[in-house]
Amino acid sequence: MKRKSLGYSLILLFFGIFGLVIYGAYSPARKAQKQRIVCFKFKEGTKNEAIEQHMREFAALKHEIPQIISYTSGKTLSGDGGVSSEYDVMHYLTFQSEADIETFNKNEKQQQFLKNNRGSWEKVFIINSDIRQ
Repeated sequence: MKRKSLGYSLILLFFGIFGLVIYGAYSPARKAQKQRIVCFKFKEGTKNEAIEQHMREFAALKHEIPQIISYTSGKTLSGDGGVSSEYDVMHYLTFQSEADIETFNKNEKQQQFLKNNRGSWEKVFIINSDIRQ
């Protein structure tokens, strides 16, 4: 009888662990509620290496600042009718709250990024918005 109880206990333990794994895999992640788009126009004559460094350093913020839920970036494309974009690159970030955006703005890594790259920018455009569900 003792052996049978041990077998049932192992089966229950297995299903318990399996249930926790499934729950963890399908439990909802942090939901993005706010988005930020940051566009940069580089000064005339900015070298491609400086632009690539800018892109790498901004992308690295995703791994260093936990408030960023998702991040993508790219060089801007020509608009409708072949009109060139006013900005050279853009970064798209999502956050859970406005407080997370403020935390991002004050983060030491973000401040260091600004300090390291500010000299190569002609202008910057930032827009924040809600994400409609």
